[in-house]
Amino acid sequence: MKIEMNPIGTIHTKEKNIPRHWTISDVEGTLVINENYLDGLKDIHAGERIVVLFYFHKSPDFASNYLCQTPPHGQRPMGVFSICSPVRPNPIGMSIVQVVDIRGNVLQVRGLDMVDGTPVLDIKPWWEREEDAPGKRKNNAAGKTMR
Repeated sequence: MKIEMNPIGTIHTKEKNIPRHWTISDVEGTLVINENYLDGLKDIHAGERIVVLFYFHKSPDFASNYLCQTPPHGQRPMGVFSICSPVRPNPIGMSIVQVVDIRGNVLQVRGLDMVDGTPVLDIKPWWEREEDAPGKRKNNAAGKTMR
């Protein structure tokens, strides 16, 4: 089976010192989404968190010697599937970022742990509880979505 993916956009940041994980990042930048996907952004709003799936385009090709790696914060080798290493059999990353602003097909975000030029594969909604999921959100008396 062969799987092919096409990026939907690109991440841009001027930051050169990128944190290893989104949970410790305040780095800002933009997700520039291809304009043919603009309608797909219509229900994303500033202040929300989104899940960004991306391609580790600068990682070396995977080989069996990468099955166990010592993370920078670790003291022993660990299995690749138990760590967040960018060197993976399928170099796909996932981060949760905060949307700061949206202007057309450009999302200003905070919490990046990706380098400038990283291809975006997909964007998904983030919610912590099932009742916060799209379609299950309750509206208040004014008709505004409650979170």
